[in-house]
Amino acid sequence: MSKKTQTNELQRGLEQRHITLMSLGAAIGVGLFLGSASAIKLAGPGILLAYALGGLIIFFIMRALGEMAIENPVAGSFSRYARNHISPLFGYLTGWNYWFLWIITCMAEITAVGIYMEYWFPGTPRWLWALGALVLMSAINLIAVKAYGEFEFWFALIKIVTIIGMIVIGAGMIFFGLGNGGIAVGFSNLWSHGGFLPNGVTGLLLSFQMVMFAYLGVEMIGVTAGEAQNPEKTLAKAIDTVFWRILIFYIGALVVIMSIYPWDEIGKAGSPFVMTFEKIGIPGAAGIINFVVLTAALSSCNSGIFSTGRMLFNLAQQGEAPDSFRKVSKTGVPGKAIVVSAVALLIGVILNYIVPEKVFAWVTSIATFGAVWTWAMILISQMRYRKKLSPDQVRNLKYKMPLAPYTSYISLAFLLLVIVLLGFSEDTRVALIVGPIWLIALVVVYYSRGYHRKNALSEKNSDSAGININPQSEL
Repeated sequence: MSKKTQTNELQRGLEQRHITLMSLGAAIGVGLFLGSASAIKLAGPGILLAYALGGLIIFFIMRALGEMAIENPVAGSFSRYARNHISPLFGYLTGWNYWFLWIITCMAEITAVGIYMEYWFPGTPRWLWALGALVLMSAINLIAVKAYGEFEFWFALIKIVTIIGMIVIGAGMIFFGLGNGGIAVGFSNLWSHGGFLPNGVTGLLLSFQMVMFAYLGVEMIGVTAGEAQNPEKTLAKAIDTVFWRILIFYIGALVVIMSIYPWDEIGKAGSPFVMTFEKIGIPGAAGIINFVVLTAALSSCNSGIFSTGRMLFNLAQQGEAPDSFRKVSKTGVPGKAIVVSAVALLIGVILNYIVPEKVFAWVTSIATFGAVWTWAMILISQMRYRKKLSPDQVRNLKYKMPLAPYTSYISLAFLLLVIVLLGFSEDTRVALIVGPIWLIALVVVYYSRGYHRKNALSEKNSDSAGININPQSEL
């Protein structure tokens, strides 16, 4: 291996099983384990519609990403595509915005670790556990990309086995009365406590913020493209199963929970997942689920540090972040970029100390704003990409967005609705302040540091670079 390879290129160390389990586990985190209770309070059983509609939109977004990623699998992913197909400014904004949203999300995750550890070690400071989680996940990311893939593989497996187990056992209660004296529970709880939409369409609409936050992370499959051993095969397989995973893990789990318990009782006695396992009669259910949600939080933090490090690496390659961030360690990871991201996460520990009761609502809404920007850039990039292709090139695409461009327009309209809905709640309104301020600050830096002049030539050439590029040359 040459010296150049050791210092300037990422390693393709992620195998098929890593990508598959990462894609399965990416959308299973605190948004489902913790956020589902607050979403159910807003929409009641109708939350199933919100998750189904949101899941369909996410599927379209992932297909749009896949269309570009399989043709051009690079580490910068949607940041690079926004740069090539919209403009260098939007590539810059998308890259730094994605870094920001994962920093914000990881702040929620390390805070959650502190909360979960209190179950076993009451009285110990939360910040201590949060700091420990941050150091551990950063160390894993610094070892090698394969180490990250291994930990994410097992973290995802724990979450998936738990949810499938709950669905299977819950189905036994619903159909055969398992744990309920042989009396089948049935599905009547889905409509017998104020109807399927007890809070009307308004409650359904207001739940979209938490629903979409729960899906944050699925797009990270695209970020792995630069380090996947066989991008065309692994990415296509991961994306194709997104919608079915959502049906099983989100809708399946919530159908079971809301069938066993009336929707208006969920969240009053802890996690709905803990309640379900206790109802079945499994001893130590609370401890088991606490361990699972702990691994879910660590998994999301692990993914966040991975994503933020790769985004800084890509921005440095474009000359829009310090050049030292493009340096790759001997183990093939962007070491300094990972360390800087980890240091930024320390702010989350401080925030949890200052405003503990507001942190979760604030960070999830701000992260949702950032996710909507990212998803919108994916859709717009894909539409611009398509316009550059000839009819023959479109027909020869290895992986296509279904019903393009109509599905892209519908998905963009839905994302705009989610942004508007953030303004209807006092707790989520902060996202409409912090998000735009962050984007405006980025634009100011972009022009004040002369990035627009540096990118003038690349903007002229980006049309051809985005279509005919050799994937290996970008790494």
